[in-house]
Amino acid sequence: MMLLHAQIESNKRKTVLLVGLFLLFFAAVGAAFGVVTAEDPVTGIVIASVIGVAYVLVMTRAGTQVVMAMNRAREIKSEDENPFLWNTVEALSIAARVPMPKVYIIDDPSPNAFAAGMSPQNAAVAVTTGLLDRLNRQEIEGVLAHEVAHIQNYDVRLATTAVALVAVVGILSDLGMRLLWHGGGSRRRRSNRESQGQAIVYLVALVFLLLSPLIAVFLQLAISRNREYLADASGAELCRNPGAL
Repeated sequence: MMLLHAQIESNKRKTVLLVGLFLLFFAAVGAAFGVVTAEDPVTGIVIASVIGVAYVLVMTRAGTQVVMAMNRAREIKSEDENPFLWNTVEALSIAARVPMPKVYIIDDPSPNAFAAGMSPQNAAVAVTTGLLDRLNRQEIEGVLAHEVAHIQNYDVRLATTAVALVAVVGILSDLGMRLLWHGGGSRRRRSNRESQGQAIVYLVALVFLLLSPLIAVFLQLAISRNREYLADASGAELCRNPGAL
């Protein structure tokens, strides 16, 4: 069995590879968009980059408060309101060497928990009443350790960025198809040999652009799953009770 720290390092390396692959894929989508709409891959990459940066900034500004408000979460502002929950989050934060996140409870019978916040400095942890009612103390601590590990590993920021880029890929694919449908792209006449070569490149770019939203979702899921494994390993280290987790 792989040692815990070795598992953590392995997950981190896999994440770096997946993120690198996702960024290369995103650049390829931009190039395909440029080929289909303007016969210029560089222009497409620039357009994709501008839209991508803008979309990521918009999504990251949503903030923890918006997420919690959408889930009708109630903040626990002192230890007196829920000593066990407060003290558990505080202890796990100390173990993870991150600032204690804000603590929220959501009135929902389904057992669930999640972390929010783009950095440990503005993070929050939310748990449902269903989770608090159905799990024992050790299991709740394991779940909270998993969520604090997400904060420690900056997983929320990574997940938000991935979701934003997947959305941009969808936008580029849809826009490229619309422009093509309405006669987009200035296709100048060339010699037969050059036209054939350009036609092949154009066809490949078109098919790739059409399939890009599906590919983007699979890459996002791969990144998300790898970060869940990393949070499991890190959470087990934080709570010192892998069995409960």
